[in-house]
Amino acid sequence: MDSVRAKQIMQSKENIQVLYEDLPVWIESVKDNNIAVVTRPGSLEKMEIPVYMLVENSPVK
Repeated sequence: MDSVRAKQIMQSKENIQVLYEDLPVWIESVKDNNIAVVTRPGSLEKMEIPVYMLVENSPVK
């Protein structure tokens, strides 16, 4: 994924599943240096992940 798409997903009204290491994450923000701040569902812990390591999955219905 690239930072432009990550920002689009953040702003989308759709619930688009994003995976990091095959586990779902929620994108909190995207920094200018192509680092995404993400959380895992059910966790308040924030992780900084290179955007290219995020994978977009199909929309959750």
